[in-house]
Amino acid sequence: MTDTTLPRRLTAPPPGWTTSADVVVVGSGIAGLTVALRYTELTPAGRVLVVTKDVLSAGSTQWAQGGIAAVLAPGDTPDEHLSDTLLAGAGLCDEEAVRVLVTEGPDALKRLMEHGARFDRDDRGELQLTREGGHRRNRIVHAGGDATGAEVQRALIEAAAHEPRIEIIEHALVLDLLTDAQGRACGITLHVMGEGARDGVGAVRAGAVVLASGGMGQVYASTTNPLVSTGDGVALALRAGAVVRDLEFVQFHPTVLWLGHESTGQQPLVSEAVRGEGAVLIDSTGERFMAGVHELADLAPRDVVAKAIMRRMAETGDDHVYLDARSFGEEKWQARFPTILAVCREHGIDPVTEPIPVAPAAHYASGGVRTDLFGRTSVPGLYACGETACTGVHGANRLASNSLLEGLVYAERIASDLITPRAVPGADVSDVQSGLIDPRTRGRVQAFMSRGAGVLRSVESLSGVAKALRDAQWTPIAVEPCLEAWEATNLHTVATALTRAASARQETRGSHWREDFPDRRDDTWLGHLDITLTEKGELVMEHVPHVSADADLLAAGLDPAEIHTLIETAFREDLSTGEDVTSAATIPAGQKAVGDIVARRSGVVAGLPVAAAAFRYAGLEVELRVKDGDQVSYGDVLMTVKGETRELLTVERTALNLLTHLSGIATATAQWVRAIDGTGARVRDTRKTHPGLRSLEKYAVRCGGGVNHRIGLYDAALIKDNHVVAAGGVTEAFRAVRKAYPDILIEVEVDRIDQIEPVLAEGAEEILLDNFTVPQLKEAVELVAGRARLESSGGLTLDTARAVAETGVDFLAVGALTHSSPALDIALDLRGA
Repeated sequence: MTDTTLPRRLTAPPPGWTTSADVVVVGSGIAGLTVALRYTELTPAGRVLVVTKDVLSAGSTQWAQGGIAAVLAPGDTPDEHLSDTLLAGAGLCDEEAVRVLVTEGPDALKRLMEHGARFDRDDRGELQLTREGGHRRNRIVHAGGDATGAEVQRALIEAAAHEPRIEIIEHALVLDLLTDAQGRACGITLHVMGEGARDGVGAVRAGAVVLASGGMGQVYASTTNPLVSTGDGVALALRAGAVVRDLEFVQFHPTVLWLGHESTGQQPLVSEAVRGEGAVLIDSTGERFMAGVHELADLAPRDVVAKAIMRRMAETGDDHVYLDARSFGEEKWQARFPTILAVCREHGIDPVTEPIPVAPAAHYASGGVRTDLFGRTSVPGLYACGETACTGVHGANRLASNSLLEGLVYAERIASDLITPRAVPGADVSDVQSGLIDPRTRGRVQAFMSRGAGVLRSVESLSGVAKALRDAQWTPIAVEPCLEAWEATNLHTVATALTRAASARQETRGSHWREDFPDRRDDTWLGHLDITLTEKGELVMEHVPHVSADADLLAAGLDPAEIHTLIETAFREDLSTGEDVTSAATIPAGQKAVGDIVARRSGVVAGLPVAAAAFRYAGLEVELRVKDGDQVSYGDVLMTVKGETRELLTVERTALNLLTHLSGIATATAQWVRAIDGTGARVRDTRKTHPGLRSLEKYAVRCGGGVNHRIGLYDAALIKDNHVVAAGGVTEAFRAVRKAYPDILIEVEVDRIDQIEPVLAEGAEEILLDNFTVPQLKEAVELVAGRARLESSGGLTLDTARAVAETGVDFLAVGALTHSSPALDIALDLRGA
């Protein structure tokens, strides 16, 4: 891949006309038009020229179905929105950038409404707020049910049309950035498709250039992006010498309408909000497969859902799964999702009466042109926002409905920066090589990208893509400048950079999934991949470590806010009346020390990021030596802590309490997992957890190789013996739950064989076999014959675990894992600084 040379400029005729503006904005979606409108609001005389590739409404914004996420509901807080975003970003979000988003977002949304955007409201006139995957609160505003983007686009176009200082050039493809002798942006070249004084290639002179040209989904054969999303902004920025970041993190929307193998290009999106309203994913047998994959089940973050779908498709051999929203009924479909309903019916699918066939497709680029908190790129005078930019908000995986909010917030920040005094750019200077890709290679590039650099990636697949991209550069004919050649060249440039980054990142994180590293999220890769294009047209990549106080917690998928609250509670208990009197009396103030956290017994470690957070909370320096899930032996150093001796010993007990407890759970889980290895059954936990520690204890089970059962009383119904007594029978109990909660997963506990067939007839998806003997379990497995998942619980021991697993049950439920596993002996050894 090192022999690839890319053009530093697109081959094009010299500009035949020139115009000027204070600011030129490339793109007319929510980001571009918000920059233009806000800039004219903040300046008395500033002029903006908006350049758009098609008509004003042709970009990605109008296709957004779900909505805009913002903290508007009583009880919701910016910190909760921050936490949800950081968790989805898999450890790579810029926390400061996210904090800007969640704190400034509500006001930016209100200004959008002042521009005329009308969102759905309830009978009292209050905004209707819904929920999408990864959000733990209802905070999504929507319009027209599932037509939010179209309403936002309409409002912004109307507002821009009434501002005389905003000029629009439609049907114009931006070609390259103009820079002066000092390297400052001083305008753009572009090609206008049409007739008139500004036909053909021209130039726009401007004091600043804002790239808001959208995404690059068309680099793949199947995408939710419109035809105009060919990565023009990212490609232009690379050619201009700007830094692009994290291009490997392409989000594949998990639920895109599957139209068959031959369907390519833009595919219809089935919004995540459909799952937010209660739809569930099922496979071709009708089995719900998200339960147990993630605590939020069907509302898990997009990368989790997309991976789960791909895994299920691999298991079944199917090329799609189904989204089941039949419980909605005609009225709800018409009111909440009229656009999706119409599109489905247009393709011969009626979601009111049948499940919707869906599969993942390229949807959103979390990476892009690297910017700071005011949208400034590494090239002076060049800004970027919206999907073209990498602000740091999305990290390795965008949280649902944060994209439109990001476009609003960072567009407004760019506008505020543009009104400050700036150096006046000089005349443009250009002396770099140009080139074009044969447009006939476009389909081949897209096909290779989908096959080898899509949801599933490996060293072999990515090497194949890299070779195909190199081959695409060769052509037997001279390529003439034209729209098709310029777009093909942009796609090729972006695809080459993306493939290079995806090959380099040898881990699975967020929306980047490496089949050769399927379960690895490596702390050595807790950083960003920055790519630039040299003057010779060679891609240069740099790994930039990610700086975050909570990086370890986020990388583990833990909620930093929850962990900090837990640590603060522990410290309050220890220091409620003052200080650590023993340490204060025996240790001189200012004394430094180094402490090693050492295993005193062999086992599986869990909770290292939590213990590290406790030490860091007291201002201590921490170096992790192993990672959660590792098997450790007696004497192994797990982490080293440096700093004030008093602080180190004050925090010791809190850190070790959590670490030894969680490592004990992981160690016990690993013993059970080893006991049933190769049987096909899995070990899972129960709700027998300690108050305030449930999420951590269930995390420890995962570290030991187990899987989680329901997180609480709200995410699944579990009908047990007392419910049966209260309802007057197991069938009556099942029907009562189904009537009250038609969309929820129902599990039924039985203690006799004769209870199984009635609950199967009612549609039970999981049956918990309580205190069944091994012969009874075999009989139950034969009776059920795959019609429901089966769990064995009660009376299980390590000695009998394998015999139970070999009966063919799906799960062994072990409440003792989180309830009474012995702590793993881990200690602190203090040594001099």
